Amino acid sequence: MVKAIVGANWGDEGKGKITDMLAEESDIIVRFQGGSNAGHTIINEYGKFALHLLPSGVFYNHTTSIIGNGVALNIPYLLNEIKSLEERGVPTPKILVSDRAQILMPYHVDFDTYEEARLAGKSFGSTKSGIAPFYSDKYAKIGFQVSELFDEVALKEKVERVVEYKNILLEHLYHKPLLDAEEVFKLMLSYKEMIAPYVADVSLYLHNAIKEGKNILLEGQLGALKDPDHGIYPMVTSSSTLAAYGAIGAGIPAAEIKDVVTVVKAYSSAVGAGAFVSEIFGDEADELRRRGGDGGEFGATTGRPRRMGWFDAVATRYGVRMQGTTEVALTVLDVLGYLDEIPMCVGYEIDGKVTKDFPTTHLLEKAKPVLKTMPGWKCDIRGIKNYDELPQACKDYIDAIEEEIQAPITLVSNGPKRHDIIKRESKLKK
Repeated sequence: MVKAIVGANWGDEGKGKITDMLAEESDIIVRFQGGSNAGHTIINEYGKFALHLLPSGVFYNHTTSIIGNGVALNIPYLLNEIKSLEERGVPTPKILVSDRAQILMPYHVDFDTYEEARLAGKSFGSTKSGIAPFYSDKYAKIGFQVSELFDEVALKEKVERVVEYKNILLEHLYHKPLLDAEEVFKLMLSYKEMIAPYVADVSLYLHNAIKEGKNILLEGQLGALKDPDHGIYPMVTSSSTLAAYGAIGAGIPAAEIKDVVTVVKAYSSAVGAGAFVSEIFGDEADELRRRGGDGGEFGATTGRPRRMGWFDAVATRYGVRMQGTTEVALTVLDVLGYLDEIPMCVGYEIDGKVTKDFPTTHLLEKAKPVLKTMPGWKCDIRGIKNYDELPQACKDYIDAIEEEIQAPITLVSNGPKRHDIIKRESKLKK
């Protein structure tokens, strides 16, 4: 069976922990999009980790971790990530890399940095990991597939062609040092040596695994609102963050995805620029940021302080719908235990009218949050394993979220560790 784990919002929902937990019962975990630009934070018996390229199931001996064809593959970064796990006592994970994955090059990172600097105040809030230039090259058909590393004659000719094009931009648009085709070619050959032991026909491998009845997890990066088509364009990422893309980014038929676990945060947070209707500021935001996550709400890749907000039912209902959610995992609920009352954004006021439907970006920029307030539970809920033992106000808050987003909340995370999780029966009518 194939299950996808994706985010409902702007990313940072806690997908890493949920994947790490569900991987216990899985055979294969696949990263299907994105690159090292976002991180998944995981806490387990080995310690605290921020994974960037590796799937969040690498901590188990029985799993195979796959880098799918939809991923922006930074080869040295991947090798360093594997090595850093081994150095901290994690058994060497079993890893396969799709022969159809494309390679993120150092010049992609340079171009990302140059373009953000050129745009200055109008930049997209990039993590400068090279993701937008990488996907631009992929779709302009001047990227390099892993498979191309193994035909040196064709590779050399293509490198020369691509470098010629890149150097026009470097000279005339960015006024930066030019690339040397011979150096780029040598780098590609070193990449071939590094990645060769991991390369496989991943689509065929997954086809056979599905026939054998294996349990497969597809792990997405970021969340629905960062999708380039359906998110807060243009303040989005450069690959589809939706579960539907999981089939393409892994190389399996769409109909094989039977379960979509959408991770929803009990409050809102976002890294980077873009419309964020339920955002809060000042001391109120600082307090939530300081208490949030594990060690505070700061980007797992950049360390940037996350923008904070109350739970946004409009954005989340939309994200849940776009993901094709079959069940919801609600995370970081324990963080809210300090509040006397908890605001929730249940509508947007745009030009004097209230809507519950998530609009396109130009309208989103004008939206003001319509808030309702619920009583807080004023206690620490970490360590509770049984849903019935939660305070009534806490259960009421969960029920209110479920009613707003119209998707069954089956898992409630009440702490950062793998098994800080409560199973719950949904109240929605089947």
